[in-house]
Amino acid sequence: MENNYLCYKGRPLVRSGNEMYFGNMSDKYIILIKELATKKVNEVDVGTKFEIQLLFTDPDIKGRGKIKDTSTKASFSDALELAEAWLNRFNAQK
Repeated sequence: MENNYLCYKGRPLVRSGNEMYFGNMSDKYIILIKELATKKVNEVDVGTKFEIQLLFTDPDIKGRGKIKDTSTKASFSDALELAEAWLNRFNAQK
């Protein structure tokens, strides 16, 4: 059965509530983007603060040990740009 995920630059982007997962679970790292704050714009909630976490996909690593790096950005586009850069850099390392 084929999975039909929304993709950004060739990588799956999956949302669950205020969390978005970006990347392939078969890679060494994925990204977790958490929407921390919003504001109303024309009756629509728009994200104004996002936490980005670079996570190990290794199932043997538990808890806070999964977090390789973290940052905060003011827009989703900035968060995705950083997320892509991290995945490109860290997944390319041996």
